[in-house]
Amino acid sequence: VGDQMTKTLGQPVVVENRVGAGGNTAAEQVARSAKDGYTALMMSNAHVIAPAMYKSLRYDSVKDFQMVSMVGTAGLMLVVAPDFPAKDVKGLIAHAKKNPGKLNFGSPGVGTTQHFSSEYMKQMAGLDILHVPYKSTPATLTGLIAGETQMVIELIQTVQGQVQAGKLRAVGVTSPQRFPTVPEIPTLAETGLPGYDVTSWYGLAFPAGTPAAIVEKTNRAMRALLATDTVRGQIAKVGALVKSSTPDELRTHIVSEIDRWKAVREKAGIQQQ
Repeated sequence: VGDQMTKTLGQPVVVENRVGAGGNTAAEQVARSAKDGYTALMMSNAHVIAPAMYKSLRYDSVKDFQMVSMVGTAGLMLVVAPDFPAKDVKGLIAHAKKNPGKLNFGSPGVGTTQHFSSEYMKQMAGLDILHVPYKSTPATLTGLIAGETQMVIELIQTVQGQVQAGKLRAVGVTSPQRFPTVPEIPTLAETGLPGYDVTSWYGLAFPAGTPAAIVEKTNRAMRALLATDTVRGQIAKVGALVKSSTPDELRTHIVSEIDRWKAVREKAGIQQQ
């Protein structure tokens, strides 16, 4: 959305990738920035998992930010090896229950969206499966193909190519409805796990205390550009869907997600870092 915001606002928008600590480095920088509307944070699931995973953050994921708008959502997909015996989620759950403690699920690390999504599935279905953390997504998928693990939940756009090539088999998508980019793949909810709902999301926020007029202007600009075919098309190319919101709607979503992932971490017995 950066290029289009430049056109809409009449101000250059520079995207600065601040890597480190699962997004915490960028969030801390923005939380401490001037409240003038010139520094914003593009948030993702990491923003709501961080309070669950870290004992002490140098910022508050809610109080230190003025929410602006949701930007988009991206679906995740449960994939298995082509020779996995179960064909759908109901069959996967039955197979796992017949083999307690014998199956593994992979993720690109403890505390990632992929890890927590799998733990959530495990808890809802009452499964005894072991988490195997890898150092990256490519390593995670290599481990699945090699038979080190039996299942992985990963972003649709990351695994779609391997599913189409027959290297992996899609069992279901994690969103509450079928995802438009892969409408032929059923949801986990409709094929054996009612109520399961996880999507990766993205939202924009300023530091807390940013003037209301700036927030309102930016929200209007975001809503306008997300409604254009150009931005919708660009976001669709990376396997995501546009989704705008009011600042209050984004804040409510973040608070709810923090509570959910804290509960998942506690039930899973995952140690905070």
